[in-house]
Amino acid sequence: MTAWVRGHVQGVGFRWFTRANALRVGGLEGFAVNLGDGRVQIVAEGERQHCERLLAWLREGDTPGRVDGVTEIWGEPRGGYDGFAIR
Repeated sequence: MTAWVRGHVQGVGFRWFTRANALRVGGLEGFAVNLGDGRVQIVAEGERQHCERLLAWLREGDTPGRVDGVTEIWGEPRGGYDGFAIR
């Protein structure tokens, strides 16, 4: 799953909280990265139910900053990730 989170999500620790929640969900690998347009992109690979749990947190959880919206796409895992990183 790849998700793009828009709102006030940069400079507030959003990527670190995303990583912490991905680790709490367990079984996820991928990364969170700030984009030049102010969004945060999250790539998460693992069982769909685990990705859905992370996605629900991104949309409805007690996140740092302010989330105005989340857009996601689903695809086949590509692999090559070692844990869940902050980029």
